[in-house]
Amino acid sequence: MAVPDFQTLMLPVLEAFADGSEHTSREVRDHVAKVIHLSDADLEELLPSGTQPAFDNRIHWALWYLQRCGLTQRLRRGVQRITERGRQVLAKKPSRVDLKLLAQFPEFKTLQRRGAGSSQGSSADVDASAAGPVAAATLETPDALLARAWAEHREALEDDLLQRLLGVSPRRFESIVIELLVAMGYGGSFADAAQRIGRSGDGGIDGIIKEDRLGLDTVYVQAKRWQGTVSRPEIQKFAGSLQGVRAKKGIFITTSEFSREAEEFARMIDTRIVLIDGRTLVRYLFEFDQGVRKQGEYAVKKIDEEFFDDD
Repeated sequence: MAVPDFQTLMLPVLEAFADGSEHTSREVRDHVAKVIHLSDADLEELLPSGTQPAFDNRIHWALWYLQRCGLTQRLRRGVQRITERGRQVLAKKPSRVDLKLLAQFPEFKTLQRRGAGSSQGSSADVDASAAGPVAAATLETPDALLARAWAEHREALEDDLLQRLLGVSPRRFESIVIELLVAMGYGGSFADAAQRIGRSGDGGIDGIIKEDRLGLDTVYVQAKRWQGTVSRPEIQKFAGSLQGVRAKKGIFITTSEFSREAEEFARMIDTRIVLIDGRTLVRYLFEFDQGVRKQGEYAVKKIDEEFFDDD
């Protein structure tokens, strides 16, 4: 089954404390995973950011809300116990514990005030009036929301990058490709590492770049600012150009995509040819700060538990 959202997890998390004993976050996590029958694959599912298992993150936020709203009590680092309020909630045998239910408690209204302005209009099963730091129209945790917003921003920026590449001249596109390869660590400076050919009669080769600073090997580059699919004959011609200069390695970069036949041909020949399509190209541009610049930076922080421990 898919990993439930953090609100769906609130009830089984609270029920894990029903015996009145102290429980660690790890004990609660393992208990809930067993109760709702999560597989190993489910437990390995990551957040959109790829930084943490989604289940662990959602358990964390379920615990966070239950504690902040007085249903559980934090005893020490990573250890909680159910409160009288938590027992009263369970005694009513609710079918679900979520933000809507927690909205009845004064502590939640404090959270709501702190999160004012973060909520947009709602059409989900969480009322807008019950929305705190988590947006009302979603069941995702704040961490997941932040990661998803960042991913959406990146996707939009990469779309814009691709459109910009389609608008530059062929000569500028060839230079951008070489600049990117230098930024990725090939050779040293642009002048030392790369030689852009980019002239009539270049034999199907648009650039030559050193594989390392010492220039122990060279990589030949073909850069095509295309909108149509790159087919097998184009890769065959590039391979022929490489053989003409006795080259062993080549990179074919395009703003479009490669046909399946082109990819299969590149895999089966002895000459090593790496194919980089438009989507991969703009991802590299983004990652190596080519054609983009930082406008702002937001650090995601968490509590340093050891800071508060007695010496």
